[in-house]
Amino acid sequence: EVRLEEFGGGLVQAGGSLRLSCVASGFTLHEYTVGWFRQAPGKEREGVSCISLSDGSTTYVDRVKGRFAISSDSAKNTVYLQMNSLKPEDTAVYSCAAGFQTCGLGPNDYRGQGTQVTVSS
Repeated sequence: EVRLEEFGGGLVQAGGSLRLSCVASGFTLHEYTVGWFRQAPGKEREGVSCISLSDGSTTYVDRVKGRFAISSDSAKNTVYLQMNSLKPEDTAVYSCAAGFQTCGLGPNDYRGQGTQVTVSS
């Protein structure tokens, strides 16, 4: 069974850190691009970061640059999102998605269910 699962969400105070994991099973992430997304209540889904596992290139939305870092571990078939200096406005459901050269934006890409991140002020 092909699956993406996110782990690591939770409640943290402003200024704190969390590391999210996106674990793939049933397929290998090696040639994929993986995107992290978030959606806050009443807001549209937002792309946060993307990594290409074939060449290691990364991208970030401006509002998280310098605070978030995306990385991968091929041996664990996992992509991480390290989130530092968290702000209340980072509160959202975070999810990951994987696709070929799509950063998870393709209609047929694999998607996880998401994990809640809540940042208290």
